Amino acid sequence: MGKFTFKDTDTIGHLITENELYEQYHYPEMPIRFDSNFIEFRRMPTLNEFKQTESFLRNFHSDHNQYHLRFYFADNAKPAGELLEYIINNNYDIGYMELYGIDPKQFPEVPENHDIQVEEVTDITLDDYLKLQYETDMEFGESFAKQKVDMNKRQFADKQYVQIIAYYHDAPAGTMNIYAGDKAVEIENLDVRDEFQRKGIGSQLQWFAMDRYQDSSIILIADGEDTPREMYQKQNYRYLSYKYELLKILK
Repeated sequence: MGKFTFKDTDTIGHLITENELYEQYHYPEMPIRFDSNFIEFRRMPTLNEFKQTESFLRNFHSDHNQYHLRFYFADNAKPAGELLEYIINNNYDIGYMELYGIDPKQFPEVPENHDIQVEEVTDITLDDYLKLQYETDMEFGESFAKQKVDMNKRQFADKQYVQIIAYYHDAPAGTMNIYAGDKAVEIENLDVRDEFQRKGIGSQLQWFAMDRYQDSSIILIADGEDTPREMYQKQNYRYLSYKYELLKILK
């Protein structure tokens, strides 16, 4: 498997500003999506550089009626010292993501289960997929969930994305997205409804990707503080790198 970084993952947003210090992404199609409207630092900023960038993004988002600040740091770089002190004192939520990769041939074989049916979303099953996604996205509010429906429809028409749905005894049970990048295939948004957890549906969804893209490298992003990362490690995914992120809600 080749060497991959977070730059090989899917970024839903338009690059509108870049300089020596950072890249800025904006996504007017879905302005309330934090992970599409952000600044990513190319190197660790000084405290003064961070303050200047923070002021710039605050003003930009204010002009576009956006009420959050989202920052990412460069791969494998952790804020420290006076910068970290400023971040904490200004009530930012601090988190980190981990990037994992696997050769599909290394994924543990998943036995066929006739109770579970996994398939690519089609015109016939699109409504089931959109409904499952909507129910999951309601966790972030109705406005977010409605805007996400439109984004899912755009991705359905985009050949770089493959949307997957799982049924359990013919009931819609889980979804997953696949992004076919230039260097790797990324698994995104793997989600199984609570009432169908622990039935092997998540493994069947992943197996679908492993089987379809046998000759590609597969990558995914996991929350560095969440339990699914432990599952990925047990499934032979290899840890590749980490990335720190900040979020601040302005209202």
